[in-house]
Amino acid sequence: MFTLGRRELLASALLGAATKLRAAEDRKLGIPGPYPGRVVAVSHSGSIAGRQYNREAVRAMLRKGMMELTGAPSWQDAWRVFFQKGDVVGLKLNPVGRPHVISAPEVVQEIIACLRESGVEARDIIAYDRYKREFLDAGFDKWLPQGVRWMAATDQTHPLQLDMDGYDGDQYVELPLLLPKANPSDRHHRRSYLAKFITKDINKMINLCLLKHHQSAGITLALKNMSHGLVNNVSRSHVSASNNSCNTFIPAIVDHPIIRQKVVLNITDAVLAAYHGGPGRKVEKYVWAHKTMYFSTDPVAMDRIGWKVLDEKRTEMGMKPLATALMDDDSRFIRMQPEHVEIAGLLGLGEADMARIDYRPFTLA
Repeated sequence: MFTLGRRELLASALLGAATKLRAAEDRKLGIPGPYPGRVVAVSHSGSIAGRQYNREAVRAMLRKGMMELTGAPSWQDAWRVFFQKGDVVGLKLNPVGRPHVISAPEVVQEIIACLRESGVEARDIIAYDRYKREFLDAGFDKWLPQGVRWMAATDQTHPLQLDMDGYDGDQYVELPLLLPKANPSDRHHRRSYLAKFITKDINKMINLCLLKHHQSAGITLALKNMSHGLVNNVSRSHVSASNNSCNTFIPAIVDHPIIRQKVVLNITDAVLAAYHGGPGRKVEKYVWAHKTMYFSTDPVAMDRIGWKVLDEKRTEMGMKPLATALMDDDSRFIRMQPEHVEIAGLLGLGEADMARIDYRPFTLA
């Protein structure tokens, strides 16, 4: 019989203690995270010129934002609050507004550089979006650093959005919402299944979102980047101009325990933003250079600030606020539903009350 000596027993005990400490620390992360209600905004006048991002400005914004979010003494320490060697980190990108407002290479590459500095191996960083076709059309695969992996849940849109190859049959959210050709007697058609990317392939995720108007949801920012990017069968949430259930669908999906546990950081690239015509190609005439990035562990607080920013821009342009605006040539839903942010707050996903949000704006240049 093999017996451990004193030194081996001590080493084993220390390893066990370290593992338990790491698990305890990781449990503090997730939604709404260690800084609920806190949203840091960093603006830089030189962050973009002629639709071209300035990488040095982006780097400065990321470093400042993370230090102010965490209170860490250095940007390296700030990233190590969330990530370290051994983590497999997913980076949820967004190609939908291509080519006008999509995840920018300068931002993604700088985030990856920060992850590498925190100890995460290149092979343990996975860029992701739901549809392979959209990922490739956006060109994301062409500028990812060497060694960084990428994946998608499915090739392209399925008629009922229920193709299961890239989805986890054991993890889903069931809601009484259906597409017109779905079978109401089939519980499968009432479910949205989580992508294996979030359930099996990673242990932490950065939600890299954009600041855009959305025809049915009002805004597409942190919450919607998760609810409509990490599961299938999402079109049932906004079937027609009048059949719109984004207000409840979005919070219900993000409330899934795996999403709540693994999404540890939300970063909004609002260097370019769109105040109408979203989420897709109609945004072109509504794009403006907001020249700001937002940082939070709390997606609800982040979205509430983003909602306010979009309403302020819409007012400036002579348009009604999101909650009261009606359909027009570039927004086909009878009424948008930005109240999904407030409902998410009631579910404990974060802070939706503006009076209770700890908003910290900074200007670098």
